[in-house]
Amino acid sequence: MRAKIIASVIAGLVLGGIAAIAIIPGAQERVFGPSGTAGSGKALVGGPFTLTDQTGKTATDKDFRGRYMLVFFGYTHCPDICPAGLQLISAALDKIGSKADKVTPIFVSVDPQRDTPETLATYVKNFNDRIVGLTGTPEQVAAIAKAYRVYYEKTPNENDPSSYGMNHTSIIYLMGPDGEYVSHFTAMTSLDDMAAKLGKIL
Repeated sequence: MRAKIIASVIAGLVLGGIAAIAIIPGAQERVFGPSGTAGSGKALVGGPFTLTDQTGKTATDKDFRGRYMLVFFGYTHCPDICPAGLQLISAALDKIGSKADKVTPIFVSVDPQRDTPETLATYVKNFNDRIVGLTGTPEQVAAIAKAYRVYYEKTPNENDPSSYGMNHTSIIYLMGPDGEYVSHFTAMTSLDDMAAKLGKIL
């Protein structure tokens, strides 16, 4: 009986994923890339960006060339997944020791309306001094989100419009010194698994 229940749940998840790809406009491209790119061996993640860091300075993708980047999208009012992801990044970098010197962890806000450079500076300091917080205009944030295939959407709070939430992709991307995609993690990846994988790659 239990086996049947588990099989039903798995089947439901698979069919749900297929249905989402079929129904949501653009979902297939976001997951698999444009038609004709299958089998190219190159992940369609990453690209040029221009944003503002937590010190108020302009930051572009070129500023991080020669270093690995751990790129994580979120927002400072996030109640759970963002703190969990940033804590994981911080702990994993601490665990791999001197290899962490090759990595710049980057937290990109998908909430430019509230996340000013000053707000980000205070927020990222709570996790690790290595973390670079990036924000920008709504157009700049939309551009980097598109480049990294990141979904985000405001979820209004009718009782308190200023306390809206943000639904967003919670993948942690590992980008190479050349700016190309290397691997990825999620906020639910175990610390040991993330540290082990980073240790092998770096």
